Amino acid sequence: MNGVVCEDLGLTKQSSADLALCTTNNIKQQAENIKLLFEIKMSVISNYKFTQPIRIDFVGDYKQHKGNPSLLRSDSMLKAIGKSINIRVSGLSSTKIPIIILGNSPIQESYQKKVDFLKTSGVIQGFWSLNPQPTKSQYIKETAKKGFQTITKVETILELSRELVTSDMNYFSSMMAKANLGKIITDANKESSDIAKAEKFLSLIQG
Repeated sequence: MNGVVCEDLGLTKQSSADLALCTTNNIKQQAENIKLLFEIKMSVISNYKFTQPIRIDFVGDYKQHKGNPSLLRSDSMLKAIGKSINIRVSGLSSTKIPIIILGNSPIQESYQKKVDFLKTSGVIQGFWSLNPQPTKSQYIKETAKKGFQTITKVETILELSRELVTSDMNYFSSMMAKANLGKIITDANKESSDIAKAEKFLSLIQG
């Protein structure tokens, strides 16, 4: 669904979800029906010139542009990150929903560590470029921890999306004294199974 609104996730009419995988066919959604969120950052990557009657010539890719497109723009990246954080801090409803940023360009060198940290910390589950060859010259295809990936096959999108939807993931974030954290770990460790320990840990750390 395009333009999904969900007040529990901070998704309003003015700042709706660009694309959402949902279990119901409605623009206005309940958080439990949203299984995957996509924020889309697309723009012109290459320029072409049309010459009568039917000739189309390649002029240049984004490296010949005066301005940067898509995920190469700092303002686009910061806006996508900010919106994702806003969803994450909206409450417990957001803790199970994966968030992906879709683009059609590589990222800047300076964002490599940032996107990997955002993935490993659980804020965003990945930045994906859907353009398999945005330029014939050198560009970043993926980062060390795959916070950013260039998708080269449609099947890869399906595989990655399926993994995100079927994995029982939980986002959690906290900052506390080591003594308090140690007590939470000790209390959670008293549970009988790994799943029960994880559930207990999450409930304790979220207060």
